Amino acid sequence: MESEELRAAKKFELETPELICRWRLFGGVLPLANRHLRALSKRIVGGKRVSPHLIAWAKQHIEGTLQEGSQEVPDGVLMLLLEKNGQAAMTVGPYVPLEDCTTVSLAARARISQREAQATRCAPEVLWIVQDNKVIVGVSQDTVLSGVTSLIGDLAKTMNLKIEYDSLLITHTFQNLTEFDEVFLTSDEHGVVCASDASGVVGKKFLKGYQKLLEVHKAASNSK
Repeated sequence: MESEELRAAKKFELETPELICRWRLFGGVLPLANRHLRALSKRIVGGKRVSPHLIAWAKQHIEGTLQEGSQEVPDGVLMLLLEKNGQAAMTVGPYVPLEDCTTVSLAARARISQREAQATRCAPEVLWIVQDNKVIVGVSQDTVLSGVTSLIGDLAKTMNLKIEYDSLLITHTFQNLTEFDEVFLTSDEHGVVCASDASGVVGKKFLKGYQKLLEVHKAASNSK
């Protein structure tokens, strides 16, 4: 990464950026780059939709940032920091796995993400439940789906699962008003996280599908 971008990243950390996107790396590559950028292009930052210019900048800088930062942390996290005035910086940091994966903990993370979506239109972490051979996604249908969430939505369709959207799912989960067979979280940073106290076949299939995609992208990158 260029020194100017590094200085900008440190400055943003101190001043608290308007938005931080955290995208998981695997083997030094960003497997869902296209999905992440597509979701980013629909986000709102500082009251304005992210500009095509910034998307082009991000796309251009991903490769260079990975070449430098992913050497030390190939399975780390690519962070894109955005200010409301349009400035941006990109850096790579270590990945820290979740310590608590209970239903309550995953719902709490999704609630924070849901609040972010109220300003940006996109929730980077989303709570899902499995109920009677259907999956319920804890966001409204007009919410912009993040990279991992859109991937799992597509996988659900290939599995012929009925998909419903419910923006009150998180609230109902905390209030014990929702019955479910399984719970899992989709996260751009953590991938698919099955609840430790409510895991099951469907969530594990999604996790397996996600991991398989990571392996495919890693193999394709290594063959170049």
